[in-house]
Amino acid sequence: MKITKKTFGTLSSGEEIDLYTLTAGDLRLSASTLGAALTSLYVPSKKNGVADVLLGYSTLGGYAMDAAFFGVTVGRFANRIGGAQFDLNGKTFKLLKNDGENSLHSGLKNFGRLVWKAEQFKTDDGVFVRFELDSPDGDEGFPGKLKASVCYGITKSNEVAADYKAKVDADCPVNLTNHAYFNLTGEGRGDVLAHDIVVHSSYYVEVDAYGIPTGEILPVQGTPFDFRIWKPIGNDIGLTPHGYDHCFVIDGDVGKLRPCAEVFEPVSWRTMRVFTTQPGVQFYTGNFLDGVQGKTGSVYGKRAGFCLETQHFPDSPNKPQFPSCIFGPERDYSEKTVFKFDW
Repeated sequence: MKITKKTFGTLSSGEEIDLYTLTAGDLRLSASTLGAALTSLYVPSKKNGVADVLLGYSTLGGYAMDAAFFGVTVGRFANRIGGAQFDLNGKTFKLLKNDGENSLHSGLKNFGRLVWKAEQFKTDDGVFVRFELDSPDGDEGFPGKLKASVCYGITKSNEVAADYKAKVDADCPVNLTNHAYFNLTGEGRGDVLAHDIVVHSSYYVEVDAYGIPTGEILPVQGTPFDFRIWKPIGNDIGLTPHGYDHCFVIDGDVGKLRPCAEVFEPVSWRTMRVFTTQPGVQFYTGNFLDGVQGKTGSVYGKRAGFCLETQHFPDSPNKPQFPSCIFGPERDYSEKTVFKFDW
């Protein structure tokens, strides 16, 4: 097991960005201090060698200009907040409208755009980097001074682990996740429609045409959102308006690490199993990718990758019937997600 650190590049502000590369088991993961972003993940296979299974960019410049959130850690609140505002403790908090009339991933200066502090460490089981970020009171419209951290690492058991924590000195919505786009064939090697997937979810969050929850939690049975048994991602995607960009309610007890989803890629025979403590997972199929210039000459078109963003439900600050996303002096934020790879 080893960790290496190098300079990834320098921002126009003059700030130097570091890139950490972690090696353990048969995996190699790289992560950047800009956006606490996962920039590459090399995974072996039975059928077509070792491949990088994360979409992204080869250089810092790509991440500095990125509009697709490739691999970044997003917050304070991942996903959408309807009307770009919420009421809390008798006050209305207004956010930046960056997705029509709504807020997406908390505005233009969301956590994926900021530079995080980092420290590396090893345990008997793996190698890790802990990223930390301070967000001042009023940052992008959110209340309270918040300290966030995320620890990314890989283990001898070929797991990518993500531990998210946050403390905030006033009540505030908090919802952290990583926005990695996976293609288990290898980044730049076509679309993901033939990937087989299972999502351990009996219900999904109904949304309107703008991706804002209606407040209804509906059964997946008899709908294109039923992934309780294996089927290709592309099997029913044509029955949705634009593709999948929906939050699924994960079966089991919220707060306990439990199965979330499994994906099998039939060309390489790579399998990814996801476990999380979170109440939901946003399954997104790269609906808005359109000729994005990626790594080493790759061009990412529609469906070039999929995301499994473990998180609280979208628009939770405005939906009291959803699991509470309000954290503060009496309640710290702590969630975990694990991606386990086999081949």
